[in-house]
Amino acid sequence: MSPSKNIPAVKAVLAGGGTAGHVSPMLAVARALERLSPESEITMIGTEVGLETRLVPEAGYRLETIEKVPMPRRPSADILRFPGRFRRAIDAAAEILTARQADVVLGVGGYVCTPVYLAAQRLGIPVVVHEANARPGLANRWGNRISVFTGVAFEGTALKRSHWVGMPMSREISQLDRRSSRAEARRELGLDPERTTLVVTGGSSGAASLNAAVAASVDDLLASGAQVLHLTGAGKAVEEEPGQLLQRPGYHQREYLDGMQLAYAAADLLVARAGAATVCEVAAVSLPTIFVPLPVGNGEQELNARDLVDAGGALLVKDEHLSREWVSRNLVPLLEDPSLLEDMQRQAGERGITDADERMAKEMLRAASPETEID
Repeated sequence: MSPSKNIPAVKAVLAGGGTAGHVSPMLAVARALERLSPESEITMIGTEVGLETRLVPEAGYRLETIEKVPMPRRPSADILRFPGRFRRAIDAAAEILTARQADVVLGVGGYVCTPVYLAAQRLGIPVVVHEANARPGLANRWGNRISVFTGVAFEGTALKRSHWVGMPMSREISQLDRRSSRAEARRELGLDPERTTLVVTGGSSGAASLNAAVAASVDDLLASGAQVLHLTGAGKAVEEEPGQLLQRPGYHQREYLDGMQLAYAAADLLVARAGAATVCEVAAVSLPTIFVPLPVGNGEQELNARDLVDAGGALLVKDEHLSREWVSRNLVPLLEDPSLLEDMQRQAGERGITDADERMAKEMLRAASPETEID
């Protein structure tokens, strides 16, 4: 994608934060906006307690913050304080939008977004929304009511007037060619470049149930002829007995990995939680996956994975059912039969979207400058 001389520069404010699931797509859209319109000015709004306080400055963007004002969930003194705190958050957001002379606002969800949406509405600034989860959050349900465009990561997300655009993600992932990158990625990770590879990850914080299942099943997995890269999570190294790491020829464990594109390139099969970003990323890179949804919350992870599972690009197992027996019966046969993985790979790729970042950036430009033609 090259910048167009016909696209004017805009002053854009992007709001979101709390988790990487909000911050990462926000950063991806910002980078796409810069590629389309290099002279545009970009500011981000978050709170002082989310991951955005680290990730946004590290990415080179200006971050403004407002107070985090969650809606009280139960009777308490916070209910009495909430209206005043919420009004102050809206006023603070309006001050930022006015100071930055915002032409357009993008919200990706999180506590910060509702005050920003209301401030933008007060000032007459067009709002664009992206919802990452199949079950939309409260902030984006409100934002969708006033937005000029709402994009969703999952088809069937329950937001009226929304458009299925996919998940904005880093180009290191969205443009990844797994086939051409596979051997080099495996070498870089210390793996055999010719051997079928299973990657297991519970995310940066790890997942005790996934770790326990791998530890119980490691001999069965290796007996299939595959090698295993196990990303255990920070501080969650898997031990065979106290003080002794689990070790086998062909089994490789790391606590974490900077740059999941390496793991995606190396893998023939992935086992992972079903966070929205992970589901969309594995579809984008056509990676067969076994999803083990987080067993807490309101079931949003299982909902995130459902379309890809129904399409045949992934399997799903509930956390409490993941055991050595399940692995032996369902996972090992995949490692032993390349044709099964090839079929899953094809089905996953048919659900993958690789240009969501550009789609959302273009909608921001259209909202800011309706008279400008944008391909």
